[in-house]
Amino acid sequence: MTEQEETIILEAREILARYINCNPVLSCWQAVLDYCAISIRGEVERFHVLYLDRKNRLISDECLAIGTVDHVPVYPREVVKRALLNNAMAILVVHNHPAGDPAPSEADIAMTKQLQDACAVLGITLHDHIIVGAGRELSLRAEGMIQ
Repeated sequence: MTEQEETIILEAREILARYINCNPVLSCWQAVLDYCAISIRGEVERFHVLYLDRKNRLISDECLAIGTVDHVPVYPREVVKRALLNNAMAILVVHNHPAGDPAPSEADIAMTKQLQDACAVLGITLHDHIIVGAGRELSLRAEGMIQ
């Protein structure tokens, strides 16, 4: 990427972050997808969690893990721990697939189900797990992989 392109992406991230911080996150799903696509895409896998308040407003967007080109370690315990520390009532988890195909692996699906179970015990809602690919995002909830 050129320096000018990097500057444009940084500015776009800042604009979307301001928008998401000022508005209920889930009232505009396309804004969430746009934010995730711009902020998560990259050359290595990154795992982010969007921690939300009871009105689904963004409390914090935290990158909990950075991996390799095809794997990022995720620990549901750490996700839930941070949710409790942030007083979050709900979360959205997001990670990227640098190769471009947003299709989830079996490990992605299994981890998401473990996370959903852990959250449920503590009264935290897991809204979705979004995987960002090249020009396309996939929602595990929309695909029927989580309830």
